[in-house]
Amino acid sequence: MPASQRSLTTALIATSVRRAVARIEFSSQRRWRILDSRLIGQAMRCFNVPFISSGAVVVAVRCLTAQTAVPLVDIKSVDPTIVIELRYAGANNLAGRALYPPGTVALVRPEVASRLVTAQAILRRYQYQLKIWDAYRPKSVQIQLWQAAHNNDYVADPQAGAGSLHSWGVAVDATLIDTWNRPVLMPTDFDNFTPAAMWHYRGADPAIRSHLHLLQIAMRDAGFYGLRAEWWHFVIVNWQKYLPPEELKRALQAFGMR
Repeated sequence: MPASQRSLTTALIATSVRRAVARIEFSSQRRWRILDSRLIGQAMRCFNVPFISSGAVVVAVRCLTAQTAVPLVDIKSVDPTIVIELRYAGANNLAGRALYPPGTVALVRPEVASRLVTAQAILRRYQYQLKIWDAYRPKSVQIQLWQAAHNNDYVADPQAGAGSLHSWGVAVDATLIDTWNRPVLMPTDFDNFTPAAMWHYRGADPAIRSHLHLLQIAMRDAGFYGLRAEWWHFVIVNWQKYLPPEELKRALQAFGMR
């Protein structure tokens, strides 16, 4: 692309992103920075140019393409105490390489963010806190994971049902750390697709059992439920209301639900 055309494209994208970031909603207690991916998607339909907003939030625009119209918030903008370590931004994951561009932030639906705030408050009473391993996941990344795994027992087929609920901003991958941001004993590491990663811990270590139980209780009380084969995976309990009707129909059929 010629330099002049690229400059014009970047300016157009910047304008659309500024408009999207400017669409801020206020709650009675917290200020949420809402990223309207429909506006960003329109600007990014044909181009793939990252942009840093003036609102001090690094927006990985490449993650917010026209494939979704999900309203998303940066978890850190809602609760700065929640620790973020996006595993797909590095090589320590199933694919063995970075799938997110530098500067990617952890995005979720506003409803998920508020529930994470509740879970964090519960855990901090016991001198623990949340670390988020993954949040909103673009379908393009889900396709790469599917190609790496080819196992729908652990990785959702992006072409089946509604794909991964991560791609709708209603799921997170989370673990437990202490108040000094140090990891604590948990059943397995992330993306460990073995029987040891099951929701019901079968091991004999009381510390691991205690940590896992605390995480599960905090997330349950905040309005999440877990996944049988991945102890770190949590979905908001009323996720069905946030999917478009046709996508919901396909998802329920894939899950064998009404």
